[in-house]
Amino acid sequence: MSGTRAGGLKTANTVKKLYGEDYFQTIGVAGGKKSRGGGWASNKIGKDGLTGRERAIVMGSKGGKKSKRRVHEDRMV
Repeated sequence: MSGTRAGGLKTANTVKKLYGEDYFQTIGVAGGKKSRGGGWASNKIGKDGLTGRERAIVMGSKGGKKSKRRVHEDRMV
């Protein structure tokens, strides 16, 4: 039943019984307070002069160049 809606509902009910009805609200508030508004979707310009999207492109390029996966000669990507 894992990965299904029924399994998710069953898990949510178990968590609410163990930790209280407001558990999900409490962890959501904690995450919101800790957030600094950065990340890959951020439009703020960071110390490196890039926005989050630009930084994601640069980092993805670096990771892709370093990747061990090779393209099979039958398939040209």
